[in-house]
Amino acid sequence: MVTIADVARAAGVSTSTVSYALSGKRPVSDETRRRVERSVRELGYYPHAGARALAGRRSHILALAVPLRTDVYVPIMMEIATSVAVAARKKGYDVLLITNDEGPDGIRRLAASGLAEGVILMDVELDDKRIPTLGKLQAALIGLPGDPRGLSCVDHDFEASGKLCADHLADLGHREVAFIGYAPGTYQRHAGYAERTLAGFRARAKERGLRFLHRPCEGTYEGTAGALGRILSDRPETTGFVVQNEGAIGPLLSLLRTSGRTVPEDASVIALCPERLAEQYTPTLTAVTGSATELGRIAVEQVVSRIAASMRGEQPADEVVLLSPTLTIRESTGPS
Repeated sequence: MVTIADVARAAGVSTSTVSYALSGKRPVSDETRRRVERSVRELGYYPHAGARALAGRRSHILALAVPLRTDVYVPIMMEIATSVAVAARKKGYDVLLITNDEGPDGIRRLAASGLAEGVILMDVELDDKRIPTLGKLQAALIGLPGDPRGLSCVDHDFEASGKLCADHLADLGHREVAFIGYAPGTYQRHAGYAERTLAGFRARAKERGLRFLHRPCEGTYEGTAGALGRILSDRPETTGFVVQNEGAIGPLLSLLRTSGRTVPEDASVIALCPERLAEQYTPTLTAVTGSATELGRIAVEQVVSRIAASMRGEQPADEVVLLSPTLTIRESTGPS
């Protein structure tokens, strides 16, 4: 195992100079830092996190609180987590994964332990009970709470996404539309992404003169069949469907076919989902999408910036970043 003494010998400096060059605790010349960094790369030296924490009160660890729920779309969660890990390594941080099943208690314990310098919270609710437990732990949120004051947050602009869906269907001449959403529990816990999308769609639908129904859905074939059955029973003239539930997309397309409704001639379907998912169906889906990778990258930049400001004795800057959605028109939508 390569030690800090090996790095010091290779760079021709003392072990304390190596420590200062890597931690930034004391200034060293640019030339010396370059020699140390070159020796670190060539030797493959990795500072021990526990030793770093004891010596410099820094662990260079970020915690990532990932959702542990059956109603989340796992590929998106993994894409965000991978993006966080890659971006963190570029900043010199390792990532510790924690799950949100403990809720506020888990974050409170993390803050008390001093193991992580900062935390990134995913699956943020409008009234997220984890936020008050952060204390002095620097944080970035992937998601937008009801009150973002004093916080750094990044999220897709879900309200704008809902509006894009309503505008697209209205532009095509649809007047009776339905919104098939996530499972009821998602709305009961006030998940921001679900409630904001629905609010944006509802507001724009009213402006554009659309009549719509919202039906939560479990995302199974049976759940989707039940939701579609209720929609067609209540509003048999429905011709436009918005789906914000990855699990319901395939069943919905199948059920529309078996009911004698051809997509897009008899029914238009627009989904809020990743690009690769939209392109795998027949017909390919008109979809509103956003970059999961960008969410992770920006969250890392936000929390690292807050940590750096705190170390300088400054008040960390609060920042809310909303990523604009993209509407891609494919084969699943057409004129009413």
